[in-house]
Amino acid sequence: MKIFDMVVIGAGPAGIAAGVEAKIKNKEVVVLEKTDAICQTLVKFYKEGKRVDKAYKGCDSTNHGHINFEDGTRESTIETFQNAIKEHNLEVKLSSEVESIKKDGENFIVSTANENYICKNAVIAIGRMGKPNKPSYTLPITLTKIINFNANSTSQGEKILVVGGGNSAAEYAIDLAKNNDVTLCYRRETFSRLNDINLEDIQKAFEQGSIKAKLGIDITSIEDESGKAKVNFTNDTNEIYDRIIYAIGGSTPLDFLQKCSIEVDEKGVPSFDENKESNVKGLFVAGDIASKNGASIVVGLNDSFKICDHLYKC
Repeated sequence: MKIFDMVVIGAGPAGIAAGVEAKIKNKEVVVLEKTDAICQTLVKFYKEGKRVDKAYKGCDSTNHGHINFEDGTRESTIETFQNAIKEHNLEVKLSSEVESIKKDGENFIVSTANENYICKNAVIAIGRMGKPNKPSYTLPITLTKIINFNANSTSQGEKILVVGGGNSAAEYAIDLAKNNDVTLCYRRETFSRLNDINLEDIQKAFEQGSIKAKLGIDITSIEDESGKAKVNFTNDTNEIYDRIIYAIGGSTPLDFLQKCSIEVDEKGVPSFDENKESNVKGLFVAGDIASKNGASIVVGLNDSFKICDHLYKC
């Protein structure tokens, strides 16, 4: 399998800049973006014609990177980054949500639903507004504390329903089954998104009975049953659980950082050194995610320049 010098997570300004700076250093790099467009914050939250200023919140506006970003509009800013991608022949894969980044010897394995990427270094350049996907049916507000989108709040001895068919769902179920009564519910009869290791582990757990399987079954509704979750299924059955964990895509930035073993402070800001390298050697952060309240575009560009200048000094 091809080993990239760098995989970048996020195709906003900081992510594109990291890719461009690595390409300028003649490195093999790919940028992975979970949505269907680059610069998603500008696309989604900025009105047509809205100004985009180089100077922002008193930040230093000196651009040390190689993308020529100046004051402009939503449209001209997006065009600037589109042109940078074309000019440097940067590979950007859209609709490629990263589920995990795991250290594997000297390299990292960056996993999406459809593909794994091996790289020497990785840069997380995601925004601060991500959130988990939620089901189409209504979740009772009275059950907020026991309906979760990660496994951080579980206690031992709980009866837990994990919902989803991706690697996160499988990993949650396998880990929680060590100390809990776990059922994995997936609306399809077979898994198509699991990596080989998780597929082998989950099938083994089903065979041994350490995890109960509800495959080819979906959920129609959830009710509050004396503080527990009564789950109604499409096969006309129902069951009561102490906790439900949804792993159906999306995550908060904090959840994602923690899943990558990056240390964060009480405000959810990751730890990093002067070169933007986190506590995990070879794993860097850039742009909004490396700030308390969001960074300017120039700050993101400079973060990425600093990372690549540090890694690829001639």
